[in-house]
This record gives sequence, C-alpha cells and structure tokens, in this order.
Amino acid sequence: MSISRRNLVAASALIPALNLVRPALAQERLKVAGIHTVPVENAWNSRLHEALVNANEAGTIEYVFSESVANTDYVRAMRQYAEQGAKLVVGEIYGVEREARQAARDYPETSFLMGSSLKAQEPNLGVFGTWNHEAAYLCGMLAAAVSKTNTYGAVGGYPIPEINRLINAFRAGVARVRPDAKFLVQFIGTFFDPPKAKEAGMAQIDAGADVLFGERIGTADAAKERGVLAVGSLLDYSPRYPGTVFANALWIFDPILGAAVADVKAGTPAGKDYSQFSFMRFGGNDVSFDPQMVPADAVAAMEQVRAEIKSGAFEVEIDDSQPT
Repeated sequence: MSISRRNLVAASALIPALNLVRPALAQERLKVAGIHTVPVENAWNSRLHEALVNANEAGTIEYVFSESVANTDYVRAMRQYAEQGAKLVVGEIYGVEREARQAARDYPETSFLMGSSLKAQEPNLGVFGTWNHEAAYLCGMLAAAVSKTNTYGAVGGYPIPEINRLINAFRAGVARVRPDAKFLVQFIGTFFDPPKAKEAGMAQIDAGADVLFGERIGTADAAKERGVLAVGSLLDYSPRYPGTVFANALWIFDPILGAAVADVKAGTPAGKDYSQFSFMRFGGNDVSFDPQMVPADAVAAMEQVRAEIKSGAFEVEIDDSQPT
C-alpha cells in the first residue's frame, strides 16, 4: 500500500496547521519523517518524497510526512517528530538555518538530513545540495542543437547556490556547442508559484528566447503556449508537456537517502555532507530526452560527454555565482 494524501490525519495541538501522514506499514523499521515547506507535488520536494515512499514500500523505513509547513512552524515540526521517536528527519532548512541547527543540538538521539547551503553539523545534522548540474550541462548541449534564435531563457526561484549552479551548468553546456549564445535569466522570489514562473517565461520568449530552462514549475507552460521548447529540471516533464519539453535534468534523491539511512541504522554519525551522492557516478542525477526532437549528431556528442562524466574523465564546473 503506498502513501497518498488521502491518508491525512489531524496533527497534534502542538502544530495544528500540519498534516501528518500515517505510515503504510507498522513493521519495526527505521522511523523517518519528512517535512516539506510546499506540497509534495512541487518538483524539488517530489524528489525527496518519491525516494522516501520508495524506501517505505521496500520495507526499509517507516515514513510519515508533513507538507506545506511554513518556516514559522518548521522547527516546531522538527522537534515534534524527534519527540515522537523519529530516528531520521528529512527536509530543508534554507530559511531557518540557525533555529534548525539548535533543534538538532537539542535532540542528539535523532539524525537530521536537510537541504542546506551551509556545512554539516556534527554529530547529527547532515546536509545535502541539489547537484543535478551534470545533467543540466548535458541538457544545455542538446538545447544548443534545437535553438533557432540562439537565445536561451532560465527561470529560477531564488539566486541561491543550489539554483545558480544548475542555470550556470546549463549555460556552460550551451556555450560548449554555441559560444556566441545569448542568455536571459529571472528569479521569481519563491519556490512554488507556477503562474509567476509562466509570466517570467513569457517575458523571456518576448525577448527572443526559443528554449527555456525551467528550474521552476510553470516555465514549460509559457513555452507550450508560445510554441517554443523547454528543458525540465529535477523530474521528467516530458509526459506532461509532450512536444514542448525535449530534455530533462533529472535529480534522483534515492542514493542520498540510502546513504543516510544506512549510517543511522549502523549507528554512524550522520552529521556529514551527503551531496556527493547526487553526482552521476552514484546515480544521483542523469539526463532524459526525446530522441525524436533532437538531432542524432547532437545526441551522439552529448552521449560521449555523458560517458566521460560517469567515468570521471570530464568534470562539469561547479559555479555557484549568481547568473546575470
């Protein structure tokens, strides 16, 4: 039985606004809680949620989660799950770094695995970043082969390192093939506002872009409406936007989660940086594409670089600076 939003039950009085989902099974497994600041359908959070659901269904963990948790409630949720016996709490602390790190110190028997721009905190707060930059680079190579205007747009949430590196890697992949490319970028100041992302995408199309890198959900809607092409990020958008999304820079959270769960089960301190498990050589990111929409010679060139990344012969530069 899989976890679904239909399993929602009322939370305790401590956090009345939160929805806690009951685990699908009641076996003795590692108790893991997920805390999401937006609905689990959001691209980034869906990657965490899918990996956690996979582990739950495989019998590795017992998973509960809360979604749409405001930053003002986030640390209370962390504390509540720790007090309820969760051995591992997974989520994101970009907006509450100081308070979350204090909570981790207050609950040394609980391990925390959090998306963060800062370093890990020993002994029990591990961090990870979104490192599908290698796949974004490969998508850039493909984008260069399908663009007619040689102008490329990118719509991001905030100019934080995790987002900057994806857009910069995409640009670098384009520039590898077409050094004279023109780039546009806009940050919409939120992690989840599809209409706002669509509006930003429309503006970039009006400015000449005929390929959009959709770091935010909603960008592909602009591309679809205006008849241009788009690249998806984090998950595969092709089924949702056939004929519009021709490539995706996939991020796969399972290797990160698996490494952290293994550490907790083994009694190994989880206060470390797990970001490396996002790399392609660990299966943490990859590219998908529609071969009917991309020229065969461009695919062959991309596949050669893809193999070099996996073997370690080529490294995609990590550029966390804000793209302009």
